[in-house]
Amino acid sequence: MTVSLQHLSAISLFTEDLHATKTFYARVFDAELVYEDETSAAFAFGGVIVNLLSADSAPEIVAPGTVAAPDAGSRFQLSVWVDDVDAVCAKLRERGVALLTGPHDRRWGMRTATFVDPAGHSWEVAQKIAPD
Repeated sequence: MTVSLQHLSAISLFTEDLHATKTFYARVFDAELVYEDETSAAFAFGGVIVNLLSADSAPEIVAPGTVAAPDAGSRFQLSVWVDDVDAVCAKLRERGVALLTGPHDRRWGMRTATFVDPAGHSWEVAQKIAPD
């Protein structure tokens, strides 16, 4: 048997307001809801599941670690690569999403924009462009 850690399957994001965060994901991403119960909602993003989990239930999966408060600051960012950042940003605005940054051309060859979900998770949309 080969043991491989090369396949990302799921990401769990903790939220204080599961209903608002689930509604945001359904409206903004058009992602398929593949599982739901009273403490979680899981959406399919291609081959990866993004599981929204009530922060009250999160200690069960992170113990003995602790769940950080939502105002603790960004500790990661999720990126979605797209063909046209400007078109995606226009669609996000139509869906009521306020952009935090961008779109900006980055020196490393990406055009990016960022926003956050209701739980404070940072998302980036990014398009490959010619580097500076």
